[in-house]
Amino acid sequence: MREHGYVKTCLALAKGILHDRELRRKMMTQLVIFLLVLVGIGTWVIDDWLKGGVVRFSIFWCLVGFYTLFIVLMAFYDMLKVMKDE
Repeated sequence: MREHGYVKTCLALAKGILHDRELRRKMMTQLVIFLLVLVGIGTWVIDDWLKGGVVRFSIFWCLVGFYTLFIVLMAFYDMLKVMKDE
């Protein structure tokens, strides 16, 4: 199967981010800041809209939960990578 140019580019970027400790930690910091912004938006900005329906509420907070899980997995990967390098 032939890969497209953008797929190769995305894979190369992901590989570079995962192998460079400083870049990986900067990315994780940005992800956590964005998570805090999402929680703030869900708590204060769109809270009335989220109260309007159980489905909206559930979808929004489930997406925030999955995003949080992604950040935790990135932190776990970082921990394992540091242990391996040391």
